[in-house]
Amino acid sequence: MVYVIVVIALAIVGIAVLAAAVKIVRPYQRGLVERLGKYKTTKEPGLQIILPFIETMQLIDMREQVVDVPPQEVITSDNVVVSVDAVVYYEATDPQRLVYNVADFFTAITKLAQTNLRNLIGDLELDRALTSRDTINTQLREVLDDATDKWGVKVVRVEIQRIDPPPEVVSAMHAQMRAERDRRATVTEAQGYREAAIARADGEKQSAVLAAEGRKQSAILDAEGDAQAIELRAQADRLRIALQGQGEGEAAQKRLSGIKAAGADQNVLTVEYLQTLARIGDGRATKLVIPADFSGLLGSVAAIAEAIRPDDADDQVRPKHGLPIPDPDERVELPPE
Repeated sequence: MVYVIVVIALAIVGIAVLAAAVKIVRPYQRGLVERLGKYKTTKEPGLQIILPFIETMQLIDMREQVVDVPPQEVITSDNVVVSVDAVVYYEATDPQRLVYNVADFFTAITKLAQTNLRNLIGDLELDRALTSRDTINTQLREVLDDATDKWGVKVVRVEIQRIDPPPEVVSAMHAQMRAERDRRATVTEAQGYREAAIARADGEKQSAVLAAEGRKQSAILDAEGDAQAIELRAQADRLRIALQGQGEGEAAQKRLSGIKAAGADQNVLTVEYLQTLARIGDGRATKLVIPADFSGLLGSVAAIAEAIRPDDADDQVRPKHGLPIPDPDERVELPPE
């Protein structure tokens, strides 16, 4: 009976020793092993065996963690008290430094975030602090990342959750925002009226210019049409007058040729020439057909005029070629023709 109790006790002790010796490290964990209070090694994920009662293992979570920074009152550069809170996201990079370099990491990073957040917002005015959250987040993350590097931690990002001004400041901001919106609405409406007036004036100007261009082109086309019509009428009149004169000249020439062929004497031909020339001169023809023997015709006309002219008692005998005038008794009468 005693033997059975001893065996059971040994079995329990063996199980306890085996349980203390066998450790399982999860994939997101690292095992920090200490032997007799002294750091020995860091175990990777998986099944790990340590010396029971001599070595101990502390599991460190390597996943990204979040720290909520409690709200705090911050005075901006324009002396406005605002309430600010934030959240900090971090992940462990070195489990040994995370355990041995800082006693209370959560308290340390919370106080560090509050202090630096107070400094950053204290350098800004309220309006800029409300509109520069991205800038504040970036600057605060850089400061915290540099400060926590020796703790084996990397600050991934920092987010400002709220920046709450006092109620009276909020009311003033709302009134200012309404006034700014009214001003923008007035300016936008005025710009709309201005652009509409400019567009309307521009349209009227273009319409007037196009109308003037149309009238100008119409006048030019009318003038060109009138000029072409006048030119065509002038050409037609010249052609008609030229053809009419040519026809009258040819008709007169044929008539004279017919009279001449009929055996008329020179006197008849001369009179007929003169009548024909008178008819041609009375016409509007610009082209006259002059016979080739026109000089002989003029001589005949002069002879006929001299023959039919009556004798004048006042006519005097004129010498020829400078010869002396003969005496009456020296003159010789010519026989009649």
